[in-house]
Amino acid sequence: MARKKKKWSQDVTENSDALDLDKGVFKERSARKIAASLKQSAEESDRRKSNPFRSAMSMLTFYINRAGSQLSKSRRGTLEKAKDELRKDFGKAPKQGK
Repeated sequence: MARKKKKWSQDVTENSDALDLDKGVFKERSARKIAASLKQSAEESDRRKSNPFRSAMSMLTFYINRAGSQLSKSRRGTLEKAKDELRKDFGKAPKQGK
């Protein structure tokens, strides 16, 4: 039986040319740890095309969007909180309307 093909989005997350992500970064339970890991990856990358904040936020948003309805409410909440933590880490103003 043939091996099941990976989805292209999984391949992007695992093999991004812009960031070298820590294994299991999006599985972390702590929004703080997710944000810290993404920040570190973005700052250390010399292949990213935009600034570290945009690269880290883009990867997090990409993951949330691709996971879609597969994310539980609590998991989505943790990942959304990670966005706020990223903003804090990079000295950006929190998103308005929350």
